[in-house]
Amino acid sequence: MSAPLRILITTDAFPPVCGGSGWSTWELVRGLTARGHHVDVLKVEAGPEAGIFRTAYEGQRVTVFRQPAPQVPVVRNLAKNERMWSKATTYLLSEHLRQHPVDVLHAQHVMTTVPTIRAGESAGVPVVATVRDYWPVCYWSDLIYDPASPTLCPECTTSMMRRCVVPRAGGATVVAWSLIPYMRANLRTKRTTLARASAIIAVSSRIAADLPVRAPEVQRTPIFTIPNPVDLTLLDRAGSRPPLLDGPYALYAGKLAPNKGVRFLLPAWAGAGLDWPLVVVGDGPDRGALEAEARERNLDVRLLGWRDRSEVLTWMRHATLLAFPSYGPESLSRVLLEAAALGVPIAAMRTGGTEDILHAGTTALLSDTPEGLARDLARLGRDERLRGALAHAARIDVRARFSADSVVDRIEQVYRGLLAPRAA
Repeated sequence: MSAPLRILITTDAFPPVCGGSGWSTWELVRGLTARGHHVDVLKVEAGPEAGIFRTAYEGQRVTVFRQPAPQVPVVRNLAKNERMWSKATTYLLSEHLRQHPVDVLHAQHVMTTVPTIRAGESAGVPVVATVRDYWPVCYWSDLIYDPASPTLCPECTTSMMRRCVVPRAGGATVVAWSLIPYMRANLRTKRTTLARASAIIAVSSRIAADLPVRAPEVQRTPIFTIPNPVDLTLLDRAGSRPPLLDGPYALYAGKLAPNKGVRFLLPAWAGAGLDWPLVVVGDGPDRGALEAEARERNLDVRLLGWRDRSEVLTWMRHATLLAFPSYGPESLSRVLLEAAALGVPIAAMRTGGTEDILHAGTTALLSDTPEGLARDLARLGRDERLRGALAHAARIDVRARFSADSVVDRIEQVYRGLLAPRAA
C-alpha cells in the first residue's frame, strides 16, 4: 500500500454552506482522509479585522486566515486580491508550512490559488490548483458582458472590458473605466501565477478546453479534467426523507443571479403551461425581480431562500422535475450532479460543462434557448414514462462517473504523479 500523504487544502469557501464549491472541497477532504491521508484545511477570508483562528468542522481541523477588507469599492478588491495574496503567502511560508510540513498543496479557489502557488514555489512543494469557474480568464469569473444577452464574452480585451463594466457600474461607468488597467493587471497576475502550478485540475471538459485558449500562459502546465466528487451516501439519506409538499412540483435550486439564467426561468415555466407550483430554493440579486414577475404572470412560485443542505436535497429528491435555465458557461453544476444522482428528471439549457453530466435525449432534455426549455418542460410534465426513463438512466450514469471514491482516487493519482520524480 502506498504511504499516506500530508496534504494542505487551501480554500476560501469552507465550511460548506450553500455553494457547490464548498461541498466539493469538503467531499475531497473527507475522501482523502478516508483513504488514510493526513489532511489540513486553511481557509482564507476577508473580515472586519486580521487574525488567525483555529476551528474544526465535523472533526476536521481548520485554520482560518483573515484579513480586513473594508466595504469600500476598489479598496475592497485590492484587499481581497493583491493584499490578501501577499499576506497569505507570507503566513504560509513563515508559519503554517514550518509548523505543518506537507507533501502537496492543493488550492481550491481564486483567493487562495495565487498565494498557495507562490508559497509552494518558495518551499519546494508541488501545488495542484483546481479551477472551478472562469476566474483566470474573466475578472468577473462568468464571461458575461451583458446580462441581457446570451452571447458570452469572446475575449478579455480592453474594449470588451469597457462593455462589461457598463451594466455593473451604471452611473459610475466613466469612473470605472479608469480601473480597467488594474483589472487587466489583476487578471495577468492570476494567469501567470496559475501557469506556475505543478498541475491544474479543470472540473469539466469546457474549462479544460477554454483555459489554454483564453489564457495561453497555462499551455505548458499539465491540465487534468477531473469532476467534482459527489457523496452518494449523503444523497441516499436525503432520499429516505418524506416529501415536503404534496403533489407534483417543479424545482429550481441555485443562486438567483444573471449568470444562472434566472431571467429565463419564469418565461420558460409560463410557456410550459403546467399548473404545478414552482419551488425556488436559493437567493441572490435577482430575487426581487423574480418575485415581481411571478406576481405579474400570476404564477404559483414559492421562493424559499437558502435552506440547509439536507432540506435542499429533500426538495430535490421529491421534485417531479428540475428546471435548469442557466445560460452562463456553467463549469460543472453541482445542482445537476446531485439531481441526476437522485434520479430527478431534468430539463436544462445546454451550457458549459452541462454535457459532461447529461446526455441529450438519454439522461435529460437539453435545449439551446429559453423557448426550447419551455417545450422541454412541457414535454417532461406531460409524459410520466419519459420522466421515469430519463431519471433512471441519469441516476445510473452519474453515480458511476462522479462518485466521491472514484473522483478522489483520480486526484490522489495526480498527487502521486507529481511526487514520483522526487522519489526516483
